[in-house]
Amino acid sequence: MSAPVPPFPGVDRRITARNVMTARADFLAANRGLRVPMPGFVLLARPNEGRGVRYGITVTKKIGNAVVRNRMKRRFRELLWQHLPALGLPDHDHVLIGREGGVERDFARLSEELATALGRAARGEGQRGRTPRRRRSR
Repeated sequence: MSAPVPPFPGVDRRITARNVMTARADFLAANRGLRVPMPGFVLLARPNEGRGVRYGITVTKKIGNAVVRNRMKRRFRELLWQHLPALGLPDHDHVLIGREGGVERDFARLSEELATALGRAARGEGQRGRTPRRRRSR
C-alpha cells in the first residue's frame, strides 16, 4: 500500500511542536471556520494567514474523567500526525473536538473518518462556523 498523494504539492507539510495551537483566541477563531461533523469528532478548519498547517484538540468534561479525556486526546494526536502531512489544508488551523463515544470507536474507523473529513474540508463541504452570540440588551 503506497502513501496517499498530497493534494497540494510543493507545500512544507511537516508536523512539529510549533504546529500545535495553544491560544484560546486561535480556537475561537477556528470555531468560526468550516465545521465537518463526524460520528467520533467534529473537525474545524479555518485559514490562518500563512502560519502553516496547525492543529488543536479539545475534549470537554462531558466526555468523561481525565483518564478518558487524555486517552481520546492521545488517539486524536496520533490521527492528526498521520493525516495532516498528506491531507491537511495548507495554511489552515485544524481543530478536533471529541464527541461522546469517540474514545470507544475503532482506531481504523476514526482514521477513515478523519481522512473523509479532511477531504470534505478541502472541497469546502461542511457547515460554516457559528457567529459569536450577541448579548441581549436589557
